[in-house]
Amino acid sequence: MTHPSPSTRPFGSLLVANRGEIACRVIRAATAAGIRTVAVWSDADRDAPHVRAADDDVRLGATPAAESYLSVEALLDACRESGAEAVHPGYGFLSEQAAFARAVTEAGLVFVGPPPAVLEVMGRKDRARDVAVSAGVPVIPSFDVSTATAPEGTDVLLPGADAAHQVVPYPILVKAAAGGGGKGMRVVRDSDALPAAVAAARREAAAAFGDDTLLLERFVEHGRHIEVQVLADAHGTCLHLYERDCSVQRRHQKVLEEAPAPTVSDGLRARLCAAAVAIARRVGYVNAGTVEFLVAGDEFFFLEMNTRLQVEHPVTEAVTGLDLVRLQLDVAAGRPLGLTQEQVALAGHAIEARVYAEDPYSGFLPQAGRAIAVHWPRAGRARVDAALEAGHEVSPAYDPLLGKVITHGATREAARLRLVAALDETAIVGLTTNVGFLRDLAASDAYADAAIDTGWLDDGPAAAAATTAPELPELVWQRAARSVLAARAEADPDDPFGVGDGWRVGGPPAPAQVALSFRGEGRVVHVPAAPGGASPGDHGGDGACWVDGHRVSVAHHGHIFVLDRPDAFAPDVPAAVGDSDVVSPMPGTVLAVHVVVGDAVEAGDSLGVLEAMKMEIPLPAPLAGTVALVDVAPGARVPIGQLLFRVDPASGQDAGGTP
Repeated sequence: MTHPSPSTRPFGSLLVANRGEIACRVIRAATAAGIRTVAVWSDADRDAPHVRAADDDVRLGATPAAESYLSVEALLDACRESGAEAVHPGYGFLSEQAAFARAVTEAGLVFVGPPPAVLEVMGRKDRARDVAVSAGVPVIPSFDVSTATAPEGTDVLLPGADAAHQVVPYPILVKAAAGGGGKGMRVVRDSDALPAAVAAARREAAAAFGDDTLLLERFVEHGRHIEVQVLADAHGTCLHLYERDCSVQRRHQKVLEEAPAPTVSDGLRARLCAAAVAIARRVGYVNAGTVEFLVAGDEFFFLEMNTRLQVEHPVTEAVTGLDLVRLQLDVAAGRPLGLTQEQVALAGHAIEARVYAEDPYSGFLPQAGRAIAVHWPRAGRARVDAALEAGHEVSPAYDPLLGKVITHGATREAARLRLVAALDETAIVGLTTNVGFLRDLAASDAYADAAIDTGWLDDGPAAAAATTAPELPELVWQRAARSVLAARAEADPDDPFGVGDGWRVGGPPAPAQVALSFRGEGRVVHVPAAPGGASPGDHGGDGACWVDGHRVSVAHHGHIFVLDRPDAFAPDVPAAVGDSDVVSPMPGTVLAVHVVVGDAVEAGDSLGVLEAMKMEIPLPAPLAGTVALVDVAPGARVPIGQLLFRVDPASGQDAGGTP
């Protein structure tokens, strides 16, 4: 199978059709290559780092992605306005949309990616599967949901290639035929759950990709997610850059990635890499792409091909010494790669941690808000690809990825220990993130032993342990109290009575006392001798503190512990939400309301669904009882914390749901 070559030719200016850390990454590579760069931005990103980094910039439109980064017309207008000769799509948004690539090339511009015809084929999981079969690569049978027979008992009947029916036992995987990133994907374990899973996956796929076609396939539990980086030019060279292990996932979204895969033998590695190159050659691929496989023991199955740069490409760069973005630009400019397969060698081991605005201890709900303070690892500790700065507003309109922390070492253990240390130095205050969760994962015995698979974080004891919020260490109480004392002294340095160092005339210094509370637990912290400690503006690494008029934020092992200062509370502090109330966990749009006032519900029953950051977020009943309030309707846009529902407890229960 061959397709027309992409419109490769030299270019001197590049429009980066994306935002955030990937836009910054592409701008750096293009600038180093002597290429003029053009950033595009929505109203939410007017002062974003990628805009400042570029040589020129163009406004696309309002904050919603549909009016800015997903608008093909706005992006082409930006090319015409800026004089850009080429377009790099980054990842996400329109990066795998054949219609966008075709519009770019038809406008006489260079698209930094594969030909549109290749995007059309490999951008859909169903058609990509056919390519893999024709290339002799094993696949897991997948079928369009519309051709599946209704489920019967513990099996679902799916039509096979010979028109006979194939019985597939549960669990099965429902997934979007278009797109990736875990959107429109559900694991279904029994027939009762299938209709709801199909409906939810279809809605999510339509919202994320504009295509609600779904596939059903056998779900292979405890497999490993292994992907191979491929790179091809327009002169017939097609290489692999070895493999990455992306098995540490939660709900099909990658969390930690590494290269090379720690449990892949040399023989299996050779077979995987050969299969990836065979698929790329079969479809006539040009530029950078990734072929993904599910590995179970010594077997592997083709999953899909990502026809773009991957989020985790830095680990491949670290172990090969190659600049993938620079090579993408060279290929798009029509230059040969100038590499042979024998010249691509592995050196050491690399691990990447994805930092998200999400709450790992509340179902990984995406978060939004303003970052008060941001501290990434110091230079030399790790590579950081990020565009988050202090004062930055994280919008619910976009993907919650904030940045990536990447470490490299001579061995996997050296890279792992460096990652733990780097995450210890990472602190984001004012916005809930997964940094502490990532640090604990990287430091765990299971990850150290590479005893992981794709279901590791979603099922079993590992999931429960990893997603349990940590207790507040005693040393954090002390650090918080010392910072309050330092803040008091800094507020009025000329007041000797404001120092709080316990000095007294008739004896040794008395311990200073600071009232603090954490999650409703109040205590008076006794601080011995001189306060010392961090200042209220300390932006250091692990153990640093930030103090404001009402609270103290302490960074410890990547976690941010926020303690309240009862003595500093102002009258406008809002009242606590009752246990029977259901509030919006983040800004979003109400997708569905499932109850009316007077309905009887059990704890966990769905009251409605919120859509935010391209995800559907269920709103469960907090306890068994009767719906007493429904204060929202489908289609309503709600801010974080807005009261949506109230459930009166059933007779014999208190507001906390205890009989």
